[in-house]
Amino acid sequence: MTTQSWRKSSYSGGSGGNCVEVHDGHPDRLRVRDSKDPQGPQLAFTSDGWTAFVSAVKSGEFGDV
Repeated sequence: MTTQSWRKSSYSGGSGGNCVEVHDGHPDRLRVRDSKDPQGPQLAFTSDGWTAFVSAVKSGEFGDV
């Protein structure tokens, strides 16, 4: 995957740190990584899994993370 394939959330702001990047170039999965460690580990979600994860974050299921 190339660097150009990753994008940051519009909520990341311009501070340059503590951002999550998303790559949706594969039809069956969406990948997420830490922008501070682009060569580090990635999480992979199915479309349904990503939708469930985002809903859980929005509803506060994980507390203040």
